[in-house]
Amino acid sequence: MRLFVALTPPQQVLDELEATVAPLRPAWPGLRWTGQEAWHLTLAFLGEVSEDTAAALGPRLDRAAHRHQSLSLSFGPGGAFPSPGRARVLWAGIGGDREALKALARSVAAGARRAGAAPPDEGRQFRPHLTLARCRQPADVRELVASLAGYAGTPWTAADIHLIRSFLNDGPPRYETAGTWPLRARQDQAAG
Repeated sequence: MRLFVALTPPQQVLDELEATVAPLRPAWPGLRWTGQEAWHLTLAFLGEVSEDTAAALGPRLDRAAHRHQSLSLSFGPGGAFPSPGRARVLWAGIGGDREALKALARSVAAGARRAGAAPPDEGRQFRPHLTLARCRQPADVRELVASLAGYAGTPWTAADIHLIRSFLNDGPPRYETAGTWPLRARQDQAAG
């Protein structure tokens, strides 16, 4: 089965981002735009994983989640990989507790590795983002990136990590949550 570990933003925040992105889509029909139902913040892509390894992931991800406090995040200005002039991916940036987010991603990857599902891109720098569109061929999306330069979404709290199964078919991928583990409550939340 094809798996990844992710954070899922609340619907209100996704709706807000959708309101910004939707007017941009018609002028860029050559991009493969991701639908709002597929928007997530990947912590670790695991790829193909056996049933036994998937079962071993649960306890490891539970431990990783309990080592970290919930995060205050927000969506920010857009960008592109590898660059706006030759883009393969158009994305929305992530603001807020970025260092804590990177630490969480490292813990998730370490837990996956211990369970036998080492992320295939392990060792690459974690670059938090939400994928808005993909390009079949490198595309110049500087105009799109400029359109998203001033975007600043409402802050939201990431309180859980999710193990998600991806089903690939002829259309867009379909996702199914296979497990959810809570992060620790923030000290400032616990006191309130």
